Amino acid sequence: MNQQPLTLADKVRAIFAITAFFVMLTLMIPISIVLVLVSFGRLASFIVDTMAAGMARICLRILKIDFRVLRHVDPIPAPAVYISNHSSTLDILTLLSLGLPGVRFVAKWEFQYNPFILVMGRLTGQLFIRRDDREKAISTLQKSYDRVKRRRLSLYVAPEGTRKHEGVIGPFKKGAFRMAMDLGYPIVPIYFEGTRELSRGASLFAKPGVIEAHIHPAIDTSDWTPETLPEQIDSIRGQYLVWAGVEEEGK
Repeated sequence: MNQQPLTLADKVRAIFAITAFFVMLTLMIPISIVLVLVSFGRLASFIVDTMAAGMARICLRILKIDFRVLRHVDPIPAPAVYISNHSSTLDILTLLSLGLPGVRFVAKWEFQYNPFILVMGRLTGQLFIRRDDREKAISTLQKSYDRVKRRRLSLYVAPEGTRKHEGVIGPFKKGAFRMAMDLGYPIVPIYFEGTRELSRGASLFAKPGVIEAHIHPAIDTSDWTPETLPEQIDSIRGQYLVWAGVEEEGK
């Protein structure tokens, strides 16, 4: 599809939004430290579900993006493993804006090179994995299972693994689905419509417009087995292709 070029005003808004994001994040750090200490960690979810969600929504407003959440199920199932399509830097803001209940994000290790994200991630118990070391990534996730189940936390994973992929929906990796099986959690698919059109790939700039988050019904994983896992993954990815309007692979 032909995309309208970014205007100077779009770029200025994006720079303002990025600046606002890190200013708010800086202000959140001391507040979050106090909340985590006085609550013995019990307010970590409030920081993610409410404070971070509000911060992300402010940034989307600065970008003149109308963010709409369309629930095809209510209430949102929890605990669960949430997954979504991933093709834009805007996904960070849209994911936070959802305010998913008791969620922890499984993110790439390199995010911790940013000191703000490192501090907030460690404070709130986010999971950082080394994607280039499969065995170590699996070990890190498995060690977190007891804490996740004990606190009835949910997890978010982008099954495509990266926003830099060919096609509208990239290949799905097994990690998110294997975690759901291990934890005995359902999979909740979330489809973001509009992010790719407003800001594609690694771009930090975005155009004004509308983004819709479609939260679909949970998928039971209780009868999944390692043998049927590839078939289940293909079926779920097929649904994303349908939602994205892709009739054939490679379009």
